[in-house]
Amino acid sequence: MTAPGPESTAARLVRERLEISALTRRAGAGLIAVDVLVNLLLGALPVVFVVATAVLLGKVPAAMAGGLDSDAWSSLLGAFTVAAVAFIGQQVVAPVRESVGELVARRIDGRVIDDVIAASTGTTSVGPLEDPQVVEDLRTAARELETWVQSPGQACAGQLALIGRYTQLAGYAGVVGAVFSWPAAAGLVVAVMLFRYGLRGGLRKYADVRFELDGAELKNDYLRALAIDAGAAKEIRIFGLIGWLRGLWRQCYLDWLKPLWAARRRIYLWPFVWFTAWGMAVTATVMALVGRGAAGPDPELTLTDFALVVTAALSALNLGEFYRESDLPTAVGMHAYGAVRRFLARIGEDEPQPVAASTAPAEVPEPAATITFENVCFHYPGEDRMILDGLDLTLTVGRCTALVGLNGAGKTTLVKLLARLYEPTSGTIRLDGVDIRSYPVNAWRAKLGVIFQDFARYEVSAADNIAFGSVAHLDDRAGVAAVVDAVGLREALDGLPRGLDTPLARHLDGGGDLSGGQWQRVALARALFALRHGSPVLVLDEPTASLDVRAEAGFFQEFTELSRGATTLLISHRFSTVRQADRIVVLEGGRVAEQGSHDELLAADGRYARLFRLQADRFTDGTDGDAGEVAETAEADPDAETAGRAR
Repeated sequence: MTAPGPESTAARLVRERLEISALTRRAGAGLIAVDVLVNLLLGALPVVFVVATAVLLGKVPAAMAGGLDSDAWSSLLGAFTVAAVAFIGQQVVAPVRESVGELVARRIDGRVIDDVIAASTGTTSVGPLEDPQVVEDLRTAARELETWVQSPGQACAGQLALIGRYTQLAGYAGVVGAVFSWPAAAGLVVAVMLFRYGLRGGLRKYADVRFELDGAELKNDYLRALAIDAGAAKEIRIFGLIGWLRGLWRQCYLDWLKPLWAARRRIYLWPFVWFTAWGMAVTATVMALVGRGAAGPDPELTLTDFALVVTAALSALNLGEFYRESDLPTAVGMHAYGAVRRFLARIGEDEPQPVAASTAPAEVPEPAATITFENVCFHYPGEDRMILDGLDLTLTVGRCTALVGLNGAGKTTLVKLLARLYEPTSGTIRLDGVDIRSYPVNAWRAKLGVIFQDFARYEVSAADNIAFGSVAHLDDRAGVAAVVDAVGLREALDGLPRGLDTPLARHLDGGGDLSGGQWQRVALARALFALRHGSPVLVLDEPTASLDVRAEAGFFQEFTELSRGATTLLISHRFSTVRQADRIVVLEGGRVAEQGSHDELLAADGRYARLFRLQADRFTDGTDGDAGEVAETAEADPDAETAGRAR
């Protein structure tokens, strides 16, 4: 079978118009009918004005001769009235058309945004949202949807606005044809459409070049944000990067603009020389024929006919211009919608499918004995490297299990699989022997209280930030207060302008902010609030990374009491935290390398023991070491452990 060739310009134009028409239906039949009616009216009124003014001009001699009381004068006033009404009507209808068109655009864009939000928040997996191509499509779509500059809705409103323009063209051509010559009318239409083809076709080609440079524009956006972002401002000034940043930004803009300049010259320069030549030839021919028809002792055209044809012809030629309300929106607006459709198409590709299990209960039972990972393998979509490779692990219900390992060992990935943010590539995760995929995903997650290393900082009140651990219990202020006290946040939150009701964002009215360590305590309080309201499995991924060593030790002494009886999965680089767990699991190469209690693993003198002693030596030297750094150092330099012991 022969591969399809490139799409022709005509086929593309038809396809794009059909796509816009299909999307326009989402504005609703009533609103579309109003918009069409208003555009038809706005297209007809200028034609009425041209006809009325030509008739008015033709009646002037007779009216002047007949005087104010003559029928000719009354007829003149009638023509003037029609012209005035048509002119005033244009001034009234034009803003109405703008308003109705804007309403069409906003309604369509709102529904497209609803689609994007529903798709992005409706997936059980986070895989699509971490896919670079999906994220790129979403970013492209959001840029136009958020600004409403050249959005899908604007494309729909712009296409409806063409009704007014082409109604005018048809009216003017009809006047020229009926009064003077249909071939002349056809020539005018061809001249106008050639200019329109040059403008629309050129704009479409220019837009294609523009879209090919999206990557360069995003780089410019990044550099602009970097230059004005408060987070980078300190380093840019301290390290003297201002000159470098300006130079790089200028070069990046030139790399983006030069292809656009070249494309603009190629697309618009010579083609428009020929379009202009044709337009001038048609105009000269029509005007010459009209002049000959109106001249001489026995003219074919009356004064009214002459004025009517000339005015209609010039008005028709004027329609070969750029249509501000239509051309750019219809050429560019659907680019964002194309990104939306790609996003919507790909967002569901990685959706996990539930496992049919007739024996599984409708509700998730309370964990009784174990949560097991059985021969679990996993790689991220689009990647071949296995993060977990035949992992077998048992979490004992009611006990604390700690995970340790080098960066990239799969610790956080394991948590994502447990929370069903991804599904295993192969293998099974079971709760007391039942595949967790057989449970409704939201019911399963309700059993988990998870705090990730990159936990969210919500710009809402401090109380809500904590109560989001169990959103059904937002009004449990006593519970919020209890966990605030448990994590040692009382003094910090009482010092905020409105206490627990303070929005945690300085830019909000009456808002405030917290330090990194205090924010981490908020996240821990969120997990404890979830535990308080029926989430028996706690997952803590680097829960104390922003706390100093003494604060961490004090917190875990309290946390052990607060979480007693819960099933806890703890990830930490600090062995002072890890050693308090009931069972410690060392991950390496996507599998369990060692497991046991702290004392058992020290006695085994394996990987855990070596890393623990290396960190302990650093603390002995008075260095507040981080086991993540230690682990990476030991991996990179086999002699690092020996050097640590020698100290």
